[in-house]
Amino acid sequence: MATGENEQGLRKVIDFTRMLSIAILTIHTYWYCYQAFNDMGLSSTITDRILLSLSAMKVFNSAIASKAASLLLLGISLVGAKGRKDEKTHAGKLWATVFLGLFFYWSAALFFELNFSAYLITLAYIVATGLGYILVLAGGTKLSRLLTLNLTNDIFNKENETFPQEERKLENEFSINLPAQYYYKDKVRKSWINIINPFRGSLILGTPGAGKSYFAVRHIISQHIEKGFGMFIYDFKYDDLTRIAYNSLLKQSTESSTTKFFVINFENLSRTHRCNPLDPSSMIDITDATEASRTIMLGLNREWIKKQGDFFVESPINFVTAIIWYLRKYRDGAFCTLPHVIELMQIEYKHLFAVLSREPEIEVLINPFISAWQNEAYDQLEGQVASAKISMARLSSPSLYYVLSGNDFTLDLNDPRSPKIICMGNNPLKQQVYGAVLSLYISRMIKLVNQKGRQKCSLIFDEFPTIYFNNIDSLIATARSNKVATTLVVQDYSQLKKDYGKEQAEVILNIVGNILSGQVTGDTAKQLSERFGKIIQQRQSISVNSSDTSVSRSTQLDYAIPASKISTLSSGQFVGMVADDPQNRIELKVFHNEVLNDHDAIKAEEDCYKDIPKLRDLDQEAVLVNYFQIKQDIQEILSAELGTSETPIEKTDAVANESSGIMRGLQI
Repeated sequence: MATGENEQGLRKVIDFTRMLSIAILTIHTYWYCYQAFNDMGLSSTITDRILLSLSAMKVFNSAIASKAASLLLLGISLVGAKGRKDEKTHAGKLWATVFLGLFFYWSAALFFELNFSAYLITLAYIVATGLGYILVLAGGTKLSRLLTLNLTNDIFNKENETFPQEERKLENEFSINLPAQYYYKDKVRKSWINIINPFRGSLILGTPGAGKSYFAVRHIISQHIEKGFGMFIYDFKYDDLTRIAYNSLLKQSTESSTTKFFVINFENLSRTHRCNPLDPSSMIDITDATEASRTIMLGLNREWIKKQGDFFVESPINFVTAIIWYLRKYRDGAFCTLPHVIELMQIEYKHLFAVLSREPEIEVLINPFISAWQNEAYDQLEGQVASAKISMARLSSPSLYYVLSGNDFTLDLNDPRSPKIICMGNNPLKQQVYGAVLSLYISRMIKLVNQKGRQKCSLIFDEFPTIYFNNIDSLIATARSNKVATTLVVQDYSQLKKDYGKEQAEVILNIVGNILSGQVTGDTAKQLSERFGKIIQQRQSISVNSSDTSVSRSTQLDYAIPASKISTLSSGQFVGMVADDPQNRIELKVFHNEVLNDHDAIKAEEDCYKDIPKLRDLDQEAVLVNYFQIKQDIQEILSAELGTSETPIEKTDAVANESSGIMRGLQI
């Protein structure tokens, strides 16, 4: 205990040890310089007798032994020295003083080798030895004032915010394994990001350039294709991810492989397949038409997402639903395509309602529109219908009509008999129009994919907020048992809130089991930091007063990965959390590391990539023929439903001449 008596006793022991050290050094000097002292008359019979009695001690058998004993006792006394801590004290200068003193202390013996008088040699020896002793004493005493704690060494608290991470590679038939490295206890260690249960949903976050595609998504694609997954890829910047998927499939293809590759691309029609998202075989009842209508309308009018339930939002959706279901029932869906829906809804109201009223299943849907028209409430009717017509008119494009009206494949990508890899490309310059159509594809695909008894499949959505996907939370929550792995790639949580609304964005962020985040800022970084939890960290503080300097250490729980650290991640550095399952438990779920890519190998692999194959030779005339044929189909429906004499509209001369001219040109 630090009582006054103990401190006083310690001081007496230190003083005694130091005096004994000085006494040994004094006797040593007198003994080995006796000739000079005797010549100067500084000897006596008494001192000589004392020296003779002490000479029997082993410590005085040699000069080195006695000087070493004196130095050892000095060192013992310095161990117990206690001085006021001073953070301005520099260890380098003090150690230099000690070593300089040792140099003088031991090199003093060299003076005995000089050819000088005994008096000069003794004087030089005493001065050198004494100076060395004093320097060692001064430097050693001040070392006790040295403040060994330097709070400025780790100004970013890097060491405190490190924690152990999973270093094992945990692999199964569904897993995604990313090699990485992390810093812990002054060492860089190898680790693995083990997404062993991708069916619990994965969210990949990161600002542009954070490395989401290069360090994460490309590995998800290649590893899942290698493990036999069916796959859907929404490729926002076509064809970055599509090339990876296509060449990964070529690498795994064998003669027994049944997996087929399909592409939807509205930009290059010669390299795209055609697919009808309103395929009648997949539309079982009118609820499918309602879901398709809601998806396409909310995809075209993203601000409606936050206004669902409003009269002027639900009315256009019901109007489009009625047209879709009418075409589904007419001739068993022979004309049930989105282009036919767009063209049919452009007909004049009196003729359109006359046709739609022939289908009893949509009577409830169209009754409010017919009532408004009969009562001449044209302003209300335009408010209900015009927004749907104007929005859908943006899709009236020959290239879109060409892709949407064909049927090269179906969207059941996880059919065990015929698994597929489907890539759908967008164009950032036309994302509003293309995104709405792709949203419809995705909505119809999910209906077919999320079923029992299907093959395992992976759904990857690059830049997810650029499309509208209703009930994405239901997909993640229910698709796990059906072996559907969903991966959402988002730049920032705020982007998700802007396009999907705050409530839906919160559900998406909180429902996914696996999170992989590069550099993000603001609220996103704060929420992730809170999700990753806290660890025990050491805290140190210094208290300086006029008589003493004290250092205190404590531990407290603090965030393992602070928001500020997430905001400053470099490209390729990721933080996150993985989910496990009962068969594969993971204790260390949280990670903060750098994904390791073999850049040279990836570059060599990309140099050998093959382009997406060309499917057909197609010219603009064939696309226009298809475009006008759809318009002609609508005329035939009206003629058949209302009778030739009651045909509500005739093709204009310009349209008729252009269509017939193209047809004649193709025949020639």
